[in-house]
Amino acid sequence: MHFHQFYLGCLAHASYLIGSNGEAAVVDPQRDVQQYIDAADVRGLRIRYVIETHIHADFVSGHSELAERTGAEIVFGAAAGAEVPHRPVHEGDEVRVGDVVLRALETPGHTPESISWLVIDTASDAPHKLLTGDTLFIGDVGRPDLAGSRGYTSEQMAALLYDSLHEKLLALDDSVEVWPAHGAGSACGRNISTERSSTIGAQRRMNYALQPMSREAFVSMMTADLPPAPRYFPFDAEINRRGAPALPTSVAALSPAEVECAQDRGAIVLDVRDSVAFGKEHVPGSINIGLRGQFASWAGTLLENDREIVIVAADESAANEAGMRLARVGLENIEGALYGGVAAWRDSGRELASLPQMSVDELRGSIAGLQIVDVRRRAEYDSGHVPGAVNIPLDVFDERLEAIDLARPTAVICATGYRSSTAASLLERCRPLAILNVAGGTAAWIAAGYETE
Repeated sequence: MHFHQFYLGCLAHASYLIGSNGEAAVVDPQRDVQQYIDAADVRGLRIRYVIETHIHADFVSGHSELAERTGAEIVFGAAAGAEVPHRPVHEGDEVRVGDVVLRALETPGHTPESISWLVIDTASDAPHKLLTGDTLFIGDVGRPDLAGSRGYTSEQMAALLYDSLHEKLLALDDSVEVWPAHGAGSACGRNISTERSSTIGAQRRMNYALQPMSREAFVSMMTADLPPAPRYFPFDAEINRRGAPALPTSVAALSPAEVECAQDRGAIVLDVRDSVAFGKEHVPGSINIGLRGQFASWAGTLLENDREIVIVAADESAANEAGMRLARVGLENIEGALYGGVAAWRDSGRELASLPQMSVDELRGSIAGLQIVDVRRRAEYDSGHVPGAVNIPLDVFDERLEAIDLARPTAVICATGYRSSTAASLLERCRPLAILNVAGGTAAWIAAGYETE
C-alpha cells in the first residue's frame, strides 16, 4: 500500500493519497490539486476516487477540479446533501483501490454527514489505519457547533459526537492508527496536538475528550466556552457543497491609479508584507495581514468575501502566492496587485501612511499614558499580559471597537507583533489620536523580565 500524508501548515490541514496496484484515492484534498496528480504519477497510480470525510468549512476543497482532471469519482457521506456529482455512502459501504479496502463508518458529531474511513490493506498484516476527518484529532475532538444553519444545536451535535466516539471509534483495536484532517492551530478544535498521527490506544489514554465520563458531562464540556467560528466557515462550506472552480494561478498587475479607483469603489487594499515593512510605509487605508503563518485563516476571518481585494506585496511572486492562499479559503474576488508595490505608489506622487513601531522598553517607559489593547485570544491573555491591558481578540476586533477610546493614544500588542499589526491597521482607519504597534509583542515583554498580570 502507498500511504502518504500531505500537510499544509498555514491551514493546519492534512490530506491523504492511498494507492495499491495502480489505483489510488485522495482523501480531503486541498484547493491546489496538482501535487496529488504528481504524486500519483510518480507511483504509477490512477486516481479513481476523491473522498471527503465531510463538508469542510475551514478551507475550500479541490474535489471538483481533481475529479475533472483525473476522471475520478467524488465520494461523500449520504447525509451531506452535496450538489456536486458524487457517490453517497452509508455505514459499512466500501471503496476499493487495488488490494486496499476503505470502509465507511458513519461518525456524526462535528457535522451530521461525517464519515471516518477504516483503511485495510488486504495484502499485509499491517495495523489498519483510520482517517478520522474532523471527528477525532490527536489530543482533541471536533467542535460540535458548526451545523446550526442545518437545524442542529451544539448540544445535539455533541451528543452525536459522544456516540460516534464511544460506539464506533473506541470500539476499534488499540493498534489502529489515527490520521486526522487537521493538526495544531486549526479552528476546528481547541486542544489539537502538534503530532500528525497516533493510535486508538494512545488516544484512549491521553486524549482529554476520550476519558471516562457520562454523555451529559461530555456534552457540557464540549459546548462550554466555544470560541466564535471564523466568519468564512459557512461561506466555504457552501462552496464545497457545490464544488469549487479550478484554482486561479496568478493575479493581474494594477497601476497606482487603478488601485486608487478600486479603493474608491470600496475595494479592500490588503498589504501582505511583514509588520516592519508595513509600519514604515503603506497605502493609506490598507489592512496588514502578513503572508506567513495563518495568513489565509486571518484573511477569511477579517475580510468580507463580497468585496474586491487589491493585494500589495513585496514582489510579484508574493502577490501570486497571496492570491492562491486567499483562494484556499474562498476569497477569490481579487481585482489584482499593485504593480511595483509601495515604491510605485510613492513614485506616482501619492501619499503614504506609516504605523509607528514601539519597543517593549518604550512601552514600559510610557505605560501610564497609554491605552493598551491586547489582541490575543482570551486564554493567551489570561496566562499573562502587560499590566492594565484590555483584551479585544483579533477575531472579534471589528465587533468590539466601541471598547477603545479613540481620543487616547493606543498601543496594540499580541504575542509577537503579527496580529497586533493587523489590528492596528484596522484601528488606523478609525482615525484615532495616535496608534502604535508593539514590536515583539508579549513574548518580548516577558523576555525582558517585565511583570505581567
